[in-house]
Amino acid sequence: MRIFLSRHTHFYFSISSFRFFYVPLVVTLLDYGAGNVSSIRNALPHLGFSIKDVKTPGDILNADRLIFPGVGAFAPAMDVLNKTGQKPMEGKASKLAKRVIACLDVRTNDKGDLVVTKGDQYDVREQSNENEVRNLGKPVDLAGQYYKDGADEISFLNITGFRDFPLGDLPMIHVLRYTSENVFVPLTVGGGIRDFTDATGRYMLRYYSSLEVAAEYFRSGADKISIGSDAVYAAEEFIKSGVKTGKSSLEQISRVYGKQAVVVSIDPRRVYVNHPDDVPYKVIRVTNPGMPVFSPLFSLLCHGLNEHGPNGEEHAWYQCTVSGGREGRPIGAYELAKAVEELGAGEILLNCIDCDGQGKGFDTDLVKLISDSVGIPVIASSGAATPEHFSEVFETTNASAALAAGIFHRKEVPIQSVKEHLVEKSIEVRM
Repeated sequence: MRIFLSRHTHFYFSISSFRFFYVPLVVTLLDYGAGNVSSIRNALPHLGFSIKDVKTPGDILNADRLIFPGVGAFAPAMDVLNKTGQKPMEGKASKLAKRVIACLDVRTNDKGDLVVTKGDQYDVREQSNENEVRNLGKPVDLAGQYYKDGADEISFLNITGFRDFPLGDLPMIHVLRYTSENVFVPLTVGGGIRDFTDATGRYMLRYYSSLEVAAEYFRSGADKISIGSDAVYAAEEFIKSGVKTGKSSLEQISRVYGKQAVVVSIDPRRVYVNHPDDVPYKVIRVTNPGMPVFSPLFSLLCHGLNEHGPNGEEHAWYQCTVSGGREGRPIGAYELAKAVEELGAGEILLNCIDCDGQGKGFDTDLVKLISDSVGIPVIASSGAATPEHFSEVFETTNASAALAAGIFHRKEVPIQSVKEHLVEKSIEVRM
């Protein structure tokens, strides 16, 4: 007689003639290059499963348990179930919760060490005689701590990636590998994801496509990649020609890995105008104070006292920038968001140079403009300093997530405190 018993759903014990045999559960994994394969490989052993890779079509047919990696459309699926009366599982999974994301700006300091840093309006150097890069900790250690603290996602931004060869950035790749071994929330990495021709001779003078760069990040543990400057150039060309060439980094990566694996990072600054017809871009009437990058002192003094520009302007548009905010481009944040959605972006990370590091809250005018205009999730970023700033952006806009960096790095506001506050405000989050 043979009896099978289950313990914690992880293992089976076979009892035959009073002898015990350990039989681990085997999961068959189809690795077709999806973005989150590395995360799955790291998570399964922690759950007590062993992994068998698919090598032949027969492995799929014979699999008792098969994982076909990829991220689906959760919200539409839940909507269909609810509309047809097939109520999904009880609990917080019945609709999408708002996400709290920890962001780590990563770069090498002047000593050559890879550090997490943070700046004011994108300036990451200390205002001192040494003028050194701010060092707020080690990337792997901080990511692990934020995971324990309850972060829903962690985003790594290689802030010098726009000027470096990303496949030569081995420390960043190692950070992803080590982090993904113990951090089981989605990891996003951005910076330098573009086509690249190495001219130094170190890498055989060959051409590297954005797909190769993205693939290396995915293999190293990233679940999503974030594209910045390259997406701006692609959007400009698309708006100009009206044609999808399929050649841009955004289009290629989205086609191979799926829209859910591609985030477009938008870095705009507010530009005031006297009249909405002054520029060919989407202009809004300002309802919250801005902080023009050319006059931060004036803006700081006026914050909370008026809602206009430095010369009393009531309207503004948001100019997109590239190269880490260093260069303005002839395209607005609204126009860019609409274009990249059409080109295959699955999510938008919406920064604001004027609010970055100011601690006055998110630019809700900007977040509302973009989140009301696109059908993909929008992550609000830049300016958070209190839990109330998170509830404000969720209550006044359609943002799906809110991201912060400095307040978490400096331990000014714990992630758990943010979530507890959101629960008090009846905003659904994962606890």
